[in-house]
Amino acid sequence: MIEPLRQQTATYTYTDLLAWPEDDRWELLDGVPYNMSPAPSRQHQEILAALYDQFHALLRNGPCRVYFAPFDVRLPKPGEDGMTASIVVQPDLTVICERAKLDKRGAVGSPTLVIEIISPYTAKKDRQRKMRIYAQAGIPEYWIVAPAEQTVEVYQLSEPRHYDAATVYQYDDQIPVSALTGLTIDLAHVFVDDGAEGTTSNS
Repeated sequence: MIEPLRQQTATYTYTDLLAWPEDDRWELLDGVPYNMSPAPSRQHQEILAALYDQFHALLRNGPCRVYFAPFDVRLPKPGEDGMTASIVVQPDLTVICERAKLDKRGAVGSPTLVIEIISPYTAKKDRQRKMRIYAQAGIPEYWIVAPAEQTVEVYQLSEPRHYDAATVYQYDDQIPVSALTGLTIDLAHVFVDDGAEGTTSNS
């Protein structure tokens, strides 16, 4: 996660972001831009693919849809809209159950569930700043996947703008998705040890 060399006293919106190079991935956190390169590690990608496969199969016949990064999720503050939003995030996995929140550029408004796969470079941002943003946006459920520990921390919104303490699941557990009634994710098919080394993703 690298802050770009832009005017550090300025704040930016989604409209500004659209004018930047298309081959770069960006997030805006309270108007501050963050470059998402370099590309995630192979282990990160394999975990993401395994999670996406399960969610996609389980949600296929219902109203909800699952998307993997890069996928812009705009979280407008009061007085902002989809184009003037100062918070634009790209969770590794996003579940949207309200079709009205989808447009041709991604989503506007709070998803039902977001998942971040952390690395040593992103752990602080995902556990602190983005957690605060997701809670304030009213996202019902937030997962933090830690590849090195082979764990998933599940945070649920207990009251407006506040997550309960995490429920931690291990590499072979099954996770009931509280925000999606009847859905269970099997971690035995997510953390598959093939000898891949380290987790140096930076997404």
